Amino acid sequence: MATGWAGDGAVQDQIDATVDDAVRRARSRLAQGPGRMHCEECDAPIPEARRHAVPGVRLCVSCQAQADAAEGAGAGYNRRGSKDSQLR
Repeated sequence: MATGWAGDGAVQDQIDATVDDAVRRARSRLAQGPGRMHCEECDAPIPEARRHAVPGVRLCVSCQAQADAAEGAGAGYNRRGSKDSQLR
């Protein structure tokens, strides 16, 4: 495949860099350190098994589920648009 001035592996290098950035960004959002004994939102006790499984846990399961739902609400939006909209 002809790529013009780009090197042979330039496209794959760009894909790899994009994936590495996404992984780094996701890891930076993970909580670290000791977990809380009680939920920050509702003050419910957080079970020891959850604190052990999720380092740095701050929310109980139900509050975490609500936070995840709120965060993912806009994830389905296609910013590039459909092919039909680009042809008009």
